[in-house]
Amino acid sequence: MDNKDYIVRASLANDSVRAFAISSTHLVAEARERHRTLPVVTAALGRLLSAGAIMGSMMKGDKDIVTISLKGDGPAGYITVTADSHGHVKGFPGNPNVDIPRKYAGKLDVGTAVGRGLLTVSYDLGLKEPYSGQVEIQTGEVAEDLAYYFTVSEQLPSAVGLGVMVDTDSSVKHAGGFIVQLLPDAPEDVIELLEKKLANLEPVTTMMEQGMTPEEMLLHIFEGVDIEFTERHDVKFYCDCSKEKVKRALAAISDKDLQDIVNDDEDIEVKCFFCNTAYKFSIADIKDILSSRKID
Repeated sequence: MDNKDYIVRASLANDSVRAFAISSTHLVAEARERHRTLPVVTAALGRLLSAGAIMGSMMKGDKDIVTISLKGDGPAGYITVTADSHGHVKGFPGNPNVDIPRKYAGKLDVGTAVGRGLLTVSYDLGLKEPYSGQVEIQTGEVAEDLAYYFTVSEQLPSAVGLGVMVDTDSSVKHAGGFIVQLLPDAPEDVIELLEKKLANLEPVTTMMEQGMTPEEMLLHIFEGVDIEFTERHDVKFYCDCSKEKVKRALAAISDKDLQDIVNDDEDIEVKCFFCNTAYKFSIADIKDILSSRKID
């Protein structure tokens, strides 16, 4: 296993096609450990984390943020991932403890776990309002849903491949993926070539099982085509939560609710949705929040 996860970006066919590939094994493994997910949720969350990291790398601004949410009617509930342009990505599942039969040997049934519903992508680019797009979930398998989103909502015909291989002990053996996008005015012969290349492509996990790096994945997909690698950067699971931020969230609670906590006379624990870190607050902490509010 490589020591670091990373993304590569490449250009093909006189800049009429852009391609990204990621190795995300460590990132997904950390998410599994933090949220204690069962295998099918590990796969669903891992696929969305990999895609989120790539979509974050597409953005230009230092403070740009992309948030991707799958809200299906399956037992996994909602899955949300947030990424920035620096390779930082975090995410959480609505229900980490889903256990459903596999489709067939070795194939986790992510589509059933996610179900049908809505896929929402929101870009916070520092403008007055975030830009959001929403489409119906097509299969719940994540990759196909994102390809549909890019094509319909962003008018960028795209091929998306995402994979997470979960080992027999429920640990993450491999995780990664790719996104290939046709840019406006891509020539017809390039479109036909891509369709041919992608038609019989093996799963991402098969390529990773063979030891392929992100660069080798794209070279394999586009064998015989000139490809120029233009960027590479590391990615990792990263959450910017802190006790101070959680305290500010508590400060937004009504006086009555805070006083109820004080009256219960028990310390409370608040967990971050994204990374599952627990922050403890004593009754004295809650009283401080109430006191500072009265002073203000």
